[in-house]
Amino acid sequence: MNARKKINCLLTKRVVLLDGAMGTELHKLGMPEGILPEIWALENSRALKQIHRQYREAGSDIIYAATFGANRIKLGNQRIKNVKQINKDLCLLAKEAAGKNCFVAGDIGPLGVFIEPFGGLDFDEAVDIFKEQVRAQISAGVDLFVVETMMDIQEARAALIAVRELCDKFTIVTMTFEKSGRTLNGTSPQAALVTLQSLGADCVGANCSTGPADMLKIVAGLKPYANVPLAVKPNAGMPKLIGSRAHFSMQPQNFGLFAEKFARFGVNMFGGCCGTTPEHIRQAQRKLAGEKPIMPRSKRLSVLSSARSALILEKQKDVLIVGEGINPTGKPAFQQELKKGKMASVVRLANEQKQNGANLLDVNVSVPQVDEEKLMMEAISVLSKITDLPLVIDSPSVKVIERALRFYPGRALINSISEDPTKLKPLLNLAKKYGAMFIILPVAGRAIPKNIAERKNIIKKIFNEAKKSGFCKEDFIVDCLVLTVSSRPQAAQDVLRTISWCKKSFKANTIIGLSNVSFGLPKRDIINTTFLNMARKIGLTAAIANPLQKRNFINAKAKELLLNRKGAISGFILQSSGKADGHMQYRANKKLSAEEEIEGAVIEGNRQDIAGIIRRILKTGKNPLSVMQDILIPSIIKVGILFEKKEYFLPQLIASAEAMKQGTKVLLPFIKKQGKEKKKAIVMLATVEGDIHDIGKNIVSLLLENHGFKIIDLGKDVSAQDLVNAIRVHKPDIVGLSALMTTTMVNMRKVIELANRENLKCEFMVGGAVVTRLFADSIDAAYAKDGVSAVRLAQSLLEK
Repeated sequence: MNARKKINCLLTKRVVLLDGAMGTELHKLGMPEGILPEIWALENSRALKQIHRQYREAGSDIIYAATFGANRIKLGNQRIKNVKQINKDLCLLAKEAAGKNCFVAGDIGPLGVFIEPFGGLDFDEAVDIFKEQVRAQISAGVDLFVVETMMDIQEARAALIAVRELCDKFTIVTMTFEKSGRTLNGTSPQAALVTLQSLGADCVGANCSTGPADMLKIVAGLKPYANVPLAVKPNAGMPKLIGSRAHFSMQPQNFGLFAEKFARFGVNMFGGCCGTTPEHIRQAQRKLAGEKPIMPRSKRLSVLSSARSALILEKQKDVLIVGEGINPTGKPAFQQELKKGKMASVVRLANEQKQNGANLLDVNVSVPQVDEEKLMMEAISVLSKITDLPLVIDSPSVKVIERALRFYPGRALINSISEDPTKLKPLLNLAKKYGAMFIILPVAGRAIPKNIAERKNIIKKIFNEAKKSGFCKEDFIVDCLVLTVSSRPQAAQDVLRTISWCKKSFKANTIIGLSNVSFGLPKRDIINTTFLNMARKIGLTAAIANPLQKRNFINAKAKELLLNRKGAISGFILQSSGKADGHMQYRANKKLSAEEEIEGAVIEGNRQDIAGIIRRILKTGKNPLSVMQDILIPSIIKVGILFEKKEYFLPQLIASAEAMKQGTKVLLPFIKKQGKEKKKAIVMLATVEGDIHDIGKNIVSLLLENHGFKIIDLGKDVSAQDLVNAIRVHKPDIVGLSALMTTTMVNMRKVIELANRENLKCEFMVGGAVVTRLFADSIDAAYAKDGVSAVRLAQSLLEK
């Protein structure tokens, strides 16, 4: 029996026990600050094996090899090139300590940089970087893999794809959630679960960031939707600074009590993260001894996800609206924009449709003589940042769909899979590999089915082929094939019969392309709305439609037309001519002022159009300084408020800041000519020594620059002496220090103490995932919890 089967068998018998913390245990055995744990562990292999052995003796069924940060980016930062040998040696040491009755997991942690579409690292390059680790760990003979401490769902996807493209070993993926209940990048636990279990993770869960109490809430929200086992590794409470080290306060006995609670909430794998020790694991093992495992649900759910949210079809009480707007068909201006590679209309249409009630967004960028693959990737990149609605990938090209599914940071819906013999199996294979749902289109080749019987036959054939790949009815939605009643009077009735059959007999979800039904007829919105409500009454799941026209009524004349009543078409046309009462109220679109356009561009993150809008308003004689002070800055402040209210998340904040930056570039030359540019306050930023994580610092830099500060960015892993030397040269008003790890945040104290000893006068502000206000107070620094609060803090420090 291989390791995968053994682990699955063990999961049916009891809660599987994982190990505890590695970093804090290494520090206890002498690892100094600022060194890579992987390198120190290799050089001190006895200490490493001692920790592994102690966890095994405490009852761990699975121990993690000490390869968490052994990737090219983190190792390369210190000129360590042999990634393969380091990973292999660390895994072999873990196997030596584990013995025969303990599994060893190859451990893959984050790279420390954001990946496309949320950062600058190419997605496929990230996959290749993770593959270097995976290959080395496979060569060492690891039993399974764990991808852990991920705050970015796209990075978790990249690591999981790397594993899945090289082997079929059991794989655990755990995300890191903030106190808000979401990741730093705004991903909800349900969205992470849906994305990862669909992509092929064997076990999904959470680790680090919080203590057991907060993590219990996350688990409670996951279990009802999990088709795979759940794993957790909470910290031993939250860190407190004692002297120069971060300490965790939760005692092993209390930790053990939480282990019992987690098991009763349905957790299938339990271990510990920062601050936990072999004794914490031993106490957990004692409490878990009598607990029977609660297995995940066997029946799958129909569920989609974006990078931030999950959409569970079974929970919806009304017809889901798939916004049809992002489609250039019949839109010459949109086509021209796409040909120029611009995404302004994509942004506008996405926001409009969401504001008017769309639940999903159909994305079609197919334009003749244009690189559709490139456009689709750009559209997904933009949409992933500005909206939390799941996407429907709509393309005639298998290659475009493949690229889109690989890149999309969620579980997408493919529109669509027909019985076309050249595409059926390739598209099913792609849906399987990337965990996508798909729409079944009852069309055989290019032939439209002549009747209901033919439709049913094609639907069944596609489903039977899908079953061979492991799909079930919850994995697809049936397109009931709407044709226009102007050429096929019985078309609407055929659709309604198909919906009814899918609902009552076939037991599958349904979708319609709503606007097709009214093609060639007047008052199309009345027909569309009437048809939507007729379909709603018999159980329609979703409609691809214009959400701006969604209304809840049935027009009597339109209903007669759709049911092919005698004389119905002429009656409807008579009513539409104004000679009969209508049921529609029309709303004229409000014309926006230039000021409102600028504000909208900032709030929506529309960096494509903002420069042109500002140039247009300047031509009218508007004062550039007024545009900056009265429009741009208040707009970005509104974005900050939305961020603080958790209505906006990190990607949207960045997009708005980038739009603001583009607008500022246009204005600054004019302001300089007027001689009214104010002297800028200087803020120096750095990630402290030993820490190579600079995502948060970079966001703070962008926001501060937008608010008029001059930024001097020293980068990451900056020593106290180098920082102090730079302070002496540049004389900043404020120094901002960042750290992401408990082991490096203590270096903030060294910087401030050294600056004070050398009598350098400047204000200090600190921040980072592990930094707290209490810690900031203890080192005589101001505390900023995020980029928005950092701006306000910097402004207040200047006033002081």
